[in-house]
Amino acid sequence: MSIYAVYAHGDLPWDAEAAHWYRAAQVRLAADGGARALLRRGLLPDVAVGDWDSLSADELHRLRQAGVTLHTFPPDKDATDLELALLYAVEHGAHEIHVFGALGGRWDQTAANLLLLAHPRLREARVRLHHNGQRLWLIRGQDTITGAVGDTLSFVPLGGPARGVTLQGVAYPLENGALPWAGTLGVSNRFTQPQVQVQVREGMLLAVHIPQDAQRALEDAKQSSAP
Repeated sequence: MSIYAVYAHGDLPWDAEAAHWYRAAQVRLAADGGARALLRRGLLPDVAVGDWDSLSADELHRLRQAGVTLHTFPPDKDATDLELALLYAVEHGAHEIHVFGALGGRWDQTAANLLLLAHPRLREARVRLHHNGQRLWLIRGQDTITGAVGDTLSFVPLGGPARGVTLQGVAYPLENGALPWAGTLGVSNRFTQPQVQVQVREGMLLAVHIPQDAQRALEDAKQSSAP
């Protein structure tokens, strides 16, 4: 069992978390064009999977010359490069997977990448998506979330309503309640204690943790782009 850092071909800002998990992971895995973000920083994945439609011939040559393990798939395949990368990780014993570059860019791929968290073959792994300091993952059953008082914490049901939901340690607690499918009731809660306890008896919750520094950066970016 090991920790994987997976780099996809979406928006991939190289922040402290991306650098941390590159160093901390036992295996660094690139999903096709995700290898470019590493190469541009003088870094290499240990393994890369894909059909190589997002890499130049020179970039692919550099990966081969460096001894990166390449798993090549045909262009006409039934899964995205990121799905193939995540399945490779769990098939090779990953118990914790940190994903960068899964969000941003094309909306269809962003939506599909979010839903990959519910992939049945990933159920036994702890998969986290990271983007601009935000962390996203799926909760089935119980979870303990560590953060700072004042951090934003949102819960969005996936695949239907979530029932028997208990939230403790947040500004808007819940006791054996329900979050409706396609509703926004669980959005923009916040930590009131360093640890939040979550229980879901029926359904799944997409959890989004936004630390305060990431929230400030988002607000600054919004203001700077305002007309």
